[in-house]
Amino acid sequence: MARSASKSVFTADLIVPAIGDAFRKLNPKELIRNPVMFTTAVVATLLTALLVVGHDGLTIGFKLQLVVWLWLTVLFGTFAEALAEGRGKAQAASLRATQAELTAKRLKGDGDRYDDVPASALRKGDVVLVQTGDLIPSDGEVVAGVASVNEAAITGESAPVIREAGGDRSAVTAGTRVISDEIRVQVTVNPGQGFLDRMIALVEGAERQKTPNEIALTLLLVGLTIIFLIAVATIPGFASYAGGSVPVAILAALLITLIPTTIAALLSAIGIAGMDRLVRFNVLAKSGRAVEAAGDVDVLLLDKTGTITVGDRQATEFRPVSGVDVGQLADAALLASLADETPEGRSIVVLARDSFGVTGTALPEGAEVIPFTAQTRISGVSIGGRTIQKGAVQAILKAHPAAGSTTAATELRRVTDEIARAGGTPLAVAVDGRLLGAIFLKDIVKANIRERFGELRTMGIRTVMITGDNPLTAASIAAEAGVDDFLAEATPEDKLELIRKEQQGGRLVAMCGDGTNDAPALAQADVGVAMNTGTQAAREAGNMVDLDSDPTKLIEVVGLGKQLLMTRGALTTFSVANDVAKYFAIIPAMFVALYPGLGVLNVMRLGTPESAILSAIIFNALIIPLLVPLALKGVKYKPMAAGPLLARNLAVYGLGGLIAPFVGIKIIDLAVNGLGLA
Repeated sequence: MARSASKSVFTADLIVPAIGDAFRKLNPKELIRNPVMFTTAVVATLLTALLVVGHDGLTIGFKLQLVVWLWLTVLFGTFAEALAEGRGKAQAASLRATQAELTAKRLKGDGDRYDDVPASALRKGDVVLVQTGDLIPSDGEVVAGVASVNEAAITGESAPVIREAGGDRSAVTAGTRVISDEIRVQVTVNPGQGFLDRMIALVEGAERQKTPNEIALTLLLVGLTIIFLIAVATIPGFASYAGGSVPVAILAALLITLIPTTIAALLSAIGIAGMDRLVRFNVLAKSGRAVEAAGDVDVLLLDKTGTITVGDRQATEFRPVSGVDVGQLADAALLASLADETPEGRSIVVLARDSFGVTGTALPEGAEVIPFTAQTRISGVSIGGRTIQKGAVQAILKAHPAAGSTTAATELRRVTDEIARAGGTPLAVAVDGRLLGAIFLKDIVKANIRERFGELRTMGIRTVMITGDNPLTAASIAAEAGVDDFLAEATPEDKLELIRKEQQGGRLVAMCGDGTNDAPALAQADVGVAMNTGTQAAREAGNMVDLDSDPTKLIEVVGLGKQLLMTRGALTTFSVANDVAKYFAIIPAMFVALYPGLGVLNVMRLGTPESAILSAIIFNALIIPLLVPLALKGVKYKPMAAGPLLARNLAVYGLGGLIAPFVGIKIIDLAVNGLGLA
């Protein structure tokens, strides 16, 4: 899904379908999911029936207006939800259009023969050929080849990325396009389970379930509705005791203005819009619970490789021992790396060529490659009786015991210690057992990440880097990246233990990672954000997937989570504050005939009891569509302490919710009396 400007809320292509959906949502089976609006609909139905059979002394015109505005209150509520869903459906339509275009070159056996098939015919385990200009037909892993891929259709980023077999850059996503070379991709999902399918389901709301916060707020609204229903039901008894009566229509009007119709009407739209905004930031969430939890995160754990760093170590320097020319070291390092297809090996070749003019492009005829193994931890080449090797320092010294007691070995240890303290990884180089020096492999920290971690610190979130590196290397990278703490030489079990320890301390933990070894920690964390470039295991374990593979995207995720919670809180505060003005409008209108002294409560100086009641009902209905843009866009969030943030929102939405109804009801009352509607 390409990142684009947020679509305007009130456009014809969104409003017209939303109006139709609003009427369809009047179906009691759908409406019952929102108990407050269901109650409003029941009351509106009752008053509609009383238009025909009721004889309570009120005019038909007055009761008809009450009925119309009560039904409009319900419709405005269903319209808000339909409008939020409509924006998701528009996104889903464009995603489906992309999905429909996908075809695949499904390979037959191990050769180059293939069949052209629709992407929907692919199954997990199939291998497809994707050539220059082709769209990748399904989510999968590159099993052969390397290619430049344009992922703008998913991430919105115009710069192409490299995808290759092996490592943490093998994952590819359906709908992205190969712009150079060709790759073979093994399909990792069955039809209907890919990223595009998940995004379609997410933006359509098909998988959106109410979060715990949303459920709690719904229960609160239901509780308030029951309380006000009981309170209103007792009014006829008090009126009878005073020698009077209150018409059912007036009681109904009082009930609807007292129950929290405003927040109830907007609650679902707020939740849908929150998920929608997350998708627009190119983060795929598997549940609303994760989005909500992100708003309360205290600790962020980040895997170093591929998350804080770019993922592959790069050769940055050759450091020879005394008596060895740096060019001699560069030449030997290049020869030992020409057959090394790892990113580190290729970077050694590039550094030797670019910095020292070493011109070798291929191994001489008759050269014998020494492959890397986990047991020897050494690779290299044998050429014309010479053995050129590179590998871990201890592995090289172990392979050549005689060299371990030389001056060169002492100097090599000093050089490699310096490299480790600088945050690098040393590789020793030897020719026929003679130590030449070391290659400085450095983890490249992602651009601007230090500033981004500073923003997280401002938000009260502590950052912890997790790595398998030794403590010296880890400390150097942590200092360069600007994280608050680090865990070195970490195993998957260590990561799990750290997360559980933080959670037992009452903190919510977010984890960013991209490798298979991160999967257990991603699953344990309250918010597990897997990088899209990561392994399938990591993406399955996390409850969010960052399509941009930017670990600091959690800043946006946390901001959206806080914005979602703040929007609910702000509109709830506004809704509750609204009731104060309605008390001053309806209660004097209901009881002034029985208790003339209540006239002093008519502080707005509303024209007549009928106009006061009608004005309160009209305001109660109109405030819902007026707040729809705020519900869909969300309350703006700025990183700041909780105290000032709470004070600001109370001033804006609490005080605003208190004042706005007094002004609005008075204006409506003037219009009602001016038009002779009451």
